[in-house]
Amino acid sequence: MTTLHDVALMRLVAQRLAGPPAADVAEAVRRLAAAQGQDLPGAVTSVALRTPGRRRAEVLAALDAGTVVRSWPMRGTLHLVPAEDLPWLLELLGPRALAGLAGRRASLGLTEADAERARDLAVGALSGGRRLRRAALLSAIGDGGVDTTGQRGYHLLWFLAQTGTLCLGPTDDGEQLFVLLDEWVREPRRLSGGEALAELALRYFRGHGPATVHDLVRWAGSTVRDVRAGLAAVRHQLACLRVGDTEFFLDPDTVERCAAHREQAREPLLLPGFDEFVLGYGDRGAILDPAFAHRIVPGRNGVFRPTVVVDGRIAGTWRWSGRGSARAVVAEPFTGWGPDVAAAIPRLAAALP
Repeated sequence: MTTLHDVALMRLVAQRLAGPPAADVAEAVRRLAAAQGQDLPGAVTSVALRTPGRRRAEVLAALDAGTVVRSWPMRGTLHLVPAEDLPWLLELLGPRALAGLAGRRASLGLTEADAERARDLAVGALSGGRRLRRAALLSAIGDGGVDTTGQRGYHLLWFLAQTGTLCLGPTDDGEQLFVLLDEWVREPRRLSGGEALAELALRYFRGHGPATVHDLVRWAGSTVRDVRAGLAAVRHQLACLRVGDTEFFLDPDTVERCAAHREQAREPLLLPGFDEFVLGYGDRGAILDPAFAHRIVPGRNGVFRPTVVVDGRIAGTWRWSGRGSARAVVAEPFTGWGPDVAAAIPRLAAALP
């Protein structure tokens, strides 16, 4: 009989945090379909943890080469995605993220004409393979007569990325530069609505499963109807497990992989904030006691703390304290953990990418 504990351990294996890692950076991101990218340094660590070399430099190299891009493909939230997948993800999920746009724009004192003028200015500033830092791009838009002060600048860049004009490309001294999507993504995939729904369901459940329909609805910002349509098209390629009355879908290979690597999946693990193991599901009950949900996102302010995972469950949070030679990891258990876990945490922290 499958338990929620089994579900948690299988998720670690499916996400390549336990067992064999993904072949490389692009495959690690492709397997997840998209990886949370709100915090770039944390996102780089998250992806590196899923690769053989566990090197940040390899993740940054993939961003610089354009095999992986960072943008707002769904829920109006930054993610890392395989470059070729960004256009179809935007087409499929962008319209829901743009709902309520008129009200938000009005509250900022912007008009549709302002937004389209900003688009023209951004295209003019970036055409021909040019790349600009955020501040420089906003200056070009502001100099063209569109107000970018306050939250207006962020909104305009988000809107232009959400509607397929911009994306974040290569890095320069730790900052990603804006580029034109059509120039940066050289070989985009084009999927019809039904094909896109099927692809999204297959990729999500293979890379995150065991997971539920509700998990994918929440993760993608989609609808139950669309998720069920996509699932129906690929159901024959997935396995299904039941825990009580709940159906979980997953890659058929995940069960066997987890059986082979179960002990590794039970070992302590440190994750950065915003990792897909935490944010990749609508219901975190399999990996987190709801009584401690406020401990990983205090005040529900949307900022997720780095977590300590023990035996497939989030058991506490961690952070760095001090600088240089005085830097040390500080871990805070929810209820307590054994001496073996306490001893492992400094070693795990030192080995993080």
